[in-house]
Amino acid sequence: MEEYVIDIEAENKEIRKRYRALLRACKPTLQKGDKQQIRKAFDLALESHKEMRRKSGEPYIYHPIAVAQIAAEEIGLGTTSIVCALLHDVVEDTSITLEDIEAEFGKKVAKIIDGLTKISGVFDPNSSLQAENFRKMLLTLADDVRVILIKLADRLHNMRTMDFMARHKQLKIASETSYLYAPLAHRLGLYAIKSELEDLSMKYTDPDTYKFIAKKLNEKKAERERFIGDFISPIKEILLEQGIKAEVYGRPKSIHSIWNKMRKKSIPFEEVYDLFAIRVIIDAEYEKEKTECWKVYSIITDLYRPNPDRLRDWVSTPKGNGYESLHTTVMGPRGQWVEVQIRTKRMNEIAEKGFAAHWKYKESNSDNGLDQWIQKVRDILGSPEQNALDFLDDFKMNLFSDEIFIFTPKGTLIQLPNDATALDFAFEIHSDIGATCIGAKVNHKLVPLNHHLQNGDQVEIITSSKQTPKEDWLSFVVTAKAKSKIRSSLKEEKRRVAEDGKEILERKLKSLKITYNTDNINKIANFFKYASSQELFYNVAKGIIDIKNLRDYANSEKIHETHVNNQFNAHISGLVEKINKKDADTILIGDDLQKVDYTLAPCCNPIPGDDIFGFLTVNDGIKIHRTSCPNASKLMANYGYRILKARWASAQAETAFLTGIRIIGIDDVGLVNKLTSVISQEFKVNIRSLTISSTDGIFEGNIMVNVNNLDQLDNLINNLKLVSGITSVTRYESEN
Repeated sequence: MEEYVIDIEAENKEIRKRYRALLRACKPTLQKGDKQQIRKAFDLALESHKEMRRKSGEPYIYHPIAVAQIAAEEIGLGTTSIVCALLHDVVEDTSITLEDIEAEFGKKVAKIIDGLTKISGVFDPNSSLQAENFRKMLLTLADDVRVILIKLADRLHNMRTMDFMARHKQLKIASETSYLYAPLAHRLGLYAIKSELEDLSMKYTDPDTYKFIAKKLNEKKAERERFIGDFISPIKEILLEQGIKAEVYGRPKSIHSIWNKMRKKSIPFEEVYDLFAIRVIIDAEYEKEKTECWKVYSIITDLYRPNPDRLRDWVSTPKGNGYESLHTTVMGPRGQWVEVQIRTKRMNEIAEKGFAAHWKYKESNSDNGLDQWIQKVRDILGSPEQNALDFLDDFKMNLFSDEIFIFTPKGTLIQLPNDATALDFAFEIHSDIGATCIGAKVNHKLVPLNHHLQNGDQVEIITSSKQTPKEDWLSFVVTAKAKSKIRSSLKEEKRRVAEDGKEILERKLKSLKITYNTDNINKIANFFKYASSQELFYNVAKGIIDIKNLRDYANSEKIHETHVNNQFNAHISGLVEKINKKDADTILIGDDLQKVDYTLAPCCNPIPGDDIFGFLTVNDGIKIHRTSCPNASKLMANYGYRILKARWASAQAETAFLTGIRIIGIDDVGLVNKLTSVISQEFKVNIRSLTISSTDGIFEGNIMVNVNNLDQLDNLINNLKLVSGITSVTRYESEN
């Protein structure tokens, strides 16, 4: 291994250079005495981390300086945040305590750093450590949003410098980032950071696709720049003539958003029309902003024909995260659709720097959606018993959803996520109204609780004092607030019923001469396969377990082993044993890469050559997923401790693996015959299932085939593309 030679003098010079760059980035927000505070924090961080180095071999201090720089430059935060960013790892990694920080820098800084310090300690084994950390971070958000913003800056720098980490750590951190941190950046209006986090996550979870799109974008760069130049020059001319001060430029879309489009529409890179967007930034006074935006819209749509279905007006009704902009898609001079975003300088700063810019413009927009959102976060965090992972899933679902706008009978505007139901609306108004809701009137028409609301609906809620939350409500509500309140009501009701069950069970055991104690209760719960004693009491109260069942228990000599959830570690050691399985030499699993029992996940059907990982399930042993599997980021972000390293063994038997191919083309006589002969005769590949449909002359076929490895699949796809009339051949995840 190459030895890392340390040049202390050169490093000190570099640290001074980076510190000066940080001060330049802070300049716009500096007040009297701020420079001294930043210097004091820098000196403390430098001293605390002096012996520490990053995985790359660089001095550790580079990291806090970079985080502070991102906070200042890319998010626009002020001195308190810069101080916290410089000190964010000091309490966790060194002997300095929060009390020391408070004495030096005050209560506010200490509180933010406490929020930033990761939790250590023991958690419920069914919950992920990361889920708990994330929840704690959100708890501090209720007090100070800067915790989240600095955390995002910290995550962004870690993602930018992850090359030296072990592959399994890269995967876990990248998955966590795409699952939690990118949606959070989006929610806080930090679009540039959100896009970069998504791109960097993809760089590690799906490197081949990332490199492929990056290469394609690079190849077309000169052509794209010429097109943008031709498109914007007439717009600039007219704006100049009319005396409208504005900047007009084109910017490429992020690699992740291009990939999303390719995947959702099942189209190749060449068919993604909006590889870039044109942005018009107007210099306008606050009072005239709306008028100026629509004036520019009128100029652009006079020049180029707009697509009437693609107008998005977030100027009249801003998004919940404060985003304001006018989006339209127009037909360019070469018959290509182009997205144009029109906004003012103020709107652009809010779009780029999100929350931080909001405080700056707060006077002009006092009732902003971000304040409402933080209030919602406080409400969600209000139910402390909620399982961290349930909480995380609900929260994640609400982070990324698009909004619809609903009116109350008195005309108040309520923002809800897309797909929200009448019951979600009821809980949004008030928890008690949601809990007692029996129906609703939407636009004066009676509808059931699970009715999906549309943008602009006016909703009146009907309640009854006899109504209580039901289990099936959870299947159709979408807001985290509604789910959380329903769960806690059901839990409370279940607890009350279980209390009665406890007394009933005590009486029944007495009649069977069985001692009522904790040990026996646990044994009975295990015998009936209940995860907890509360489940047992509840089922006794409901009459599901009666005296006859308890007699069976008393007569039974064999007590079932403790439930799998309570013996998770034993479960792991039991699973990771060498076994004699026909194809067990195909995949090696774990840190020491052993041959162990596994199954291939049907959600992504991995084949040799795919980048893979193992996931330890509760009941089905180890499942092997592709790292680009649709479920991978959720599994890695929530259950990092159950992820196992896995790789294909180099010497593989010729085992067949199931995978799917989607084919689109122009329908023609004998097309199916041509396709099947390429698959079966030329490649000797077995077809497991074939579904085809033809609509208006367009042929679509989904074929599940058994292949030996990724090379064979790639060759097969390339040969199928050569069949006359076929326009697209892609691999898809599973039969579902």
